[in-house]
Amino acid sequence: MRKTFEQLFEQLSDHARDVSFQVQFWDGIKKSYGTGEPQFILTFVTKRSAEHILESGSLGFGEEYMAGDIQVEGDFRQLLRFGADSTFLNLPIGLKAKLAFKHLRQTSLNTLSRSTKHVAHHYDRGNDFYKLWLDESMAYSCAYFRYENDTLEQAQQQKYEHICRKLQLKAGETLIDIGCGWGGMLIYAAKHYGVRGVGCTLSKQQLEYAVDLVKRQGLSKEISIVLEDYRKLDGKFDKFVSVGMFEHVGKQFIPTFMEKLQSILNPGGIGLLHTIGQERPVPGDPWTLKYIFPGGYIPTLDEIVRTMCEAKLVPTDVENLRLHYARTVEEWSARFEVHTKKVEAMYDASFVRMWRMFLNGCIANFRYGDMRLYQVLFTNGLNNTMPLTREHLYR
Repeated sequence: MRKTFEQLFEQLSDHARDVSFQVQFWDGIKKSYGTGEPQFILTFVTKRSAEHILESGSLGFGEEYMAGDIQVEGDFRQLLRFGADSTFLNLPIGLKAKLAFKHLRQTSLNTLSRSTKHVAHHYDRGNDFYKLWLDESMAYSCAYFRYENDTLEQAQQQKYEHICRKLQLKAGETLIDIGCGWGGMLIYAAKHYGVRGVGCTLSKQQLEYAVDLVKRQGLSKEISIVLEDYRKLDGKFDKFVSVGMFEHVGKQFIPTFMEKLQSILNPGGIGLLHTIGQERPVPGDPWTLKYIFPGGYIPTLDEIVRTMCEAKLVPTDVENLRLHYARTVEEWSARFEVHTKKVEAMYDASFVRMWRMFLNGCIANFRYGDMRLYQVLFTNGLNNTMPLTREHLYR
């Protein structure tokens, strides 16, 4: 089996000639690839850890890394870069893994009941955990770096401002935020633009935090946060925003989501969908679906725009913030690494390795893979008052 992996790593090295690395096998054999000092050292502690990869691909790799039977020293994202461009995941995967992945996809459909369970799996891990590595506003989404030396805090505030300008918010308007998280977007819009907002989340811990924060900011009359599924929302709003929630809708329910937007947004109203996207409509990574985002699906730009149009929504502008998200997750990862001892005390060592792999995998996918970050601006039907240029965004 070692020969199989040696051939694989030779192919990977040929594919990415700027990456140098060393592999230490379970039998003590060491192999070096590329030129110069290794950027990372990959160690198979046991033969079983390698067998698990052959059986289950990325799911096997992730589980063995979490268990500590695969170890990585050095630049983890350079290793995960291989997976980001699909080469690493083109391993021979057994029938058992294919059946397991099929099961994951079937049980991840985001029905009303499952959506609550899936959201709780990720977002109810504890507000104290996310406070360790998010910015002060608890924005768990792509920031907007206008300048090279921007801090994460500055970039997240700039993201809020960028969105508000795109929405052309005005005092007294109503704004609905689907998937409002810990409330940062709504609070910014209410404080700086005088809107009245409603935010919905399926996370009980986010709800408690956001409601308390709104109260402490003196905005209880302007902002209402509710624990509700988007499919049950009613009422009418002047403006719509959703930041980092659309990835949880699921492929099957994308048309339902768009139809709901059309029904709650006033005619001519402006909306902005801020979401991760991918180049090709491929299923999600099985490890990520199992351990990080059950029920998740990363849409293509085609799927987003097509289903908007089918729901009589009119896309007016698309911006790709891919490099902004890579930078954002790099900031998160650096902060996370500072607090790994605290995280391990809160959970365990396996949890630390799981999140380290997730964050570094995100960086690799945005830097080297098919992942994108789209801000899609749209109107409910035609709106002939929309600006002819983007100058208002950069004044």
